[in-house]
Formats: sequence, structure tokens, C-alpha cells
Amino acid sequence: MSTSSAGHYDLIVQQLVPGYASLARLSVALLATSPLARAAGATVLVAGCGTGAELLEAHAQRPDWQLSAIDPSAAMLAAAQQRLEQQPAAAQGSPIHWQQTTVEAMQAEASFDGALSVLVLQSLPDDGSKLAFLSALARSLKPGGQLVLVDLMAPERSPLQSQVDAAWVQFQSASGIAASEAAVAGLTQGIHPIGTSRLAALVEAAGLSDPAPIFQALNVQGFLLQKLP
Repeated sequence: MSTSSAGHYDLIVQQLVPGYASLARLSVALLATSPLARAAGATVLVAGCGTGAELLEAHAQRPDWQLSAIDPSAAMLAAAQQRLEQQPAAAQGSPIHWQQTTVEAMQAEASFDGALSVLVLQSLPDDGSKLAFLSALARSLKPGGQLVLVDLMAPERSPLQSQVDAAWVQFQSASGIAASEAAVAGLTQGIHPIGTSRLAALVEAAGLSDPAPIFQALNVQGFLLQKLP
């Protein structure tokens, strides 16, 4: 992904996901009230920082946090850095540690008071990759540290699911998604959603608590998790 296309990411995802514009604010607010990350100068990992929406919100709500922003995409990191440089509020926050990597490659051990992962897990196949990602996140957290996880989930069986699917298409059309079909295709290719029961099994195996639901917009769901002692 180029830097210019990365810059359009948030706009396109807002057209895809109802309520996306509030997700960063909600995610940061949840973590800011957690047992460890509410402390002054808490260390927080943003795994898959994308174009920096969560980072910008973290600077607004908790400028004291020590933020580590990682993403495997150099273009996404560049877009996030540029975005924060253009926001006066970001200048008031602590410096961000940027790194082009994955949480698995970081091999961080009990380094963070909290973590954010928004629309990342869905891009990993359920062939051990999802478990490796969640396990690495769990290892990176201090005991009692919390993770806010937001992902596209596979729908549970329901006689009304066809209507939900149709509503999502209608929402995207009303949001002007037809004008960005090529960009949307790039964002939605290679997606591997799982159901909530499978997620519960994976997070348990990774050493995290049962997922506590905190957000849902059609098939996009958010969860609050905590590292087990």
C-alpha cells in the first residue's frame, strides 16, 4: 500500500463500518479506565497502528502515555506519522516509539500496561496465525494488563442474517462506497473472520480472559480482554 492510498484508509473504513469514527475514542477511553493503564505514564502498545487514529485519540485523552506504535506496513507508519505531525494536540503528548514490525516479531515480555488492536486479527488466517498474534499480545502485557480488540466477526446463525447483510450493502451505498470500489477491494481481500465462540477459545489458549463485548456495528465487534495472572 502506498502512502497516498494509506491516507484514504480511514475515510474508506468509515464508509464500510458504521460507528468507525467513534471507535478510537471508545477504545482509548476503555483502556484509560483499566487497572494498569489508568496510571500516569502507562506504557501502551498500538498493534497495527494503521494511519494513527488510536494514537491521535490517545494523545488527546492521555498525553502522558508512553506509546509504542507498530505496523508491518511502512506506508501505514508514514501516514500515521504525517497525520500526527499535522495535529497540534499530538505535540503535547509524549513521543511515540515507532517500529515497522509485528507483535509476534517484537517478542515483548510483560512490557505494556495495555494494548489496542483495531481491525488487525481479521487479516490473519485461522491456521495458527490468529493464535500466534493473540499469544504475542498476551505475552507483551503485564499481568492484569488489558487489551481492546476490534475485529470483523463471522456472523452467528440467524434467520435475520440475510437482512443484516443487505443492510450493510445499503449502508455502504448510502455512504458513497461505489466511488471507492477499487480501494474497498484492497481492504476487504484476504479477510478471515471467525465467530465469537472460536474467538473465546483462541483467547483462552493465549492466556487472556473471556471477551467482554464493548461494541458492535453489524458484523464488526469490539471486546475488552485482560491478561490472566
